[in-house]
Amino acid sequence: MIITNSKNLIGEIQLNYIKQKNIELEKISSSRHVNECVRKFFPLDQINHREHMYALYLNNSNKITGYYLISIGSITGTLVDIRVVLQAALLSNSVAMILVHNHPSGTLKPSSADKAITKKIQNAGEMLDIKLLDHLIITEDSYFSFADESLL
Repeated sequence: MIITNSKNLIGEIQLNYIKQKNIELEKISSSRHVNECVRKFFPLDQINHREHMYALYLNNSNKITGYYLISIGSITGTLVDIRVVLQAALLSNSVAMILVHNHPSGTLKPSSADKAITKKIQNAGEMLDIKLLDHLIITEDSYFSFADESLL
């Protein structure tokens, strides 16, 4: 006779978010400010090499509670799973988020895929009362803001 522990019959889901203690949360006030913040952690040695998609998560005071690397792609694109973007937002109790990705080509013009994923994430976030405040495309020297260009 084999005896099994009933706890092993169902996989346990564990979620973890560790809030940094004793740090001043940075309040976002503009797309320029987002650009400056992102360049503090973005791997700038990769900005002309491969696309990286990050999300910044914010509390009700527009203070950054954290950031998350969503994906690393190729020279011309990266795969973005909306569920992953929103999972981190829910886990961190965020009320807003900002997307940021780079264009290794150096062009600041958003592609049709950039516009489509932005709209999909915006719509999905609205269902959960999580607002998409902006989506920045960054290059080595500059940035493009969807919010500044009224694309949100």
